[in-house]
Amino acid sequence: MRPLKLACIDADAPPLFGLLDAAGRRFGYEPAAAGLVAARMGRSVEWVVLDWDDMLPAVAGRRVDAVWCGQGIIPERAAVVDFTRPYAIFDETVLVRKGDPARSAADLAGYRVGAIEGSANMRLARTFAGVELVPFSGEDVYNQMLDAVADGSIDAMVDDDVVLVPLGDDPRYDVAFTVRTRNPWGIGVAKDNPDLRAEFDAALGAVIADGSLERAWNDWMPSLEFPLTVPRPEAVGDRA
Repeated sequence: MRPLKLACIDADAPPLFGLLDAAGRRFGYEPAAAGLVAARMGRSVEWVVLDWDDMLPAVAGRRVDAVWCGQGIIPERAAVVDFTRPYAIFDETVLVRKGDPARSAADLAGYRVGAIEGSANMRLARTFAGVELVPFSGEDVYNQMLDAVADGSIDAMVDDDVVLVPLGDDPRYDVAFTVRTRNPWGIGVAKDNPDLRAEFDAALGAVIADGSLERAWNDWMPSLEFPLTVPRPEAVGDRA
């Protein structure tokens, strides 16, 4: 069977993913999870690099099979594509420059706060009173935001805990605080492709049930507890 064409950005955001290598391979939790699921489906993976803003339209237009790249399941995205069951669940973190005293949402009043445009992170940023929101988009949006915090273009950024908490050890940044939002991430599939979504869901359920997804999680993110449960067997009467 032909490879699954999966949309992604080309960015260095460990432990989720790193830059494509010369052979077109990616490494990190997301590529590992995608490889497990694709293998269950009898497919391989072909990564298709796109700008962040072009990934969902590419799925909806069937230019790629799906997007597997940091897609929190939020209403704005679910209006464009259909999502599978989650392959990850994360909280959200606010990052500031080293030495900045902010340690709560109240401390951010008057700050310029960056987040990916149209993201779950931006939804959280909108709840911070008195901040100036700075939306980011583009191919390497994550590193654009990190550079903007480091050079003072913005005062803080919001992203998922898995990528920002490790930066507390970086001499350029401090972790201000983390909000327990428990955002689910899913694979985005075209709304007119329900059979493929069902295939993804079945394969995801299988790699959760056999423990292989949890092992991949622990390989790449051992400090975070694996958040997914084994699918519940269909109970008698569920189809009544």
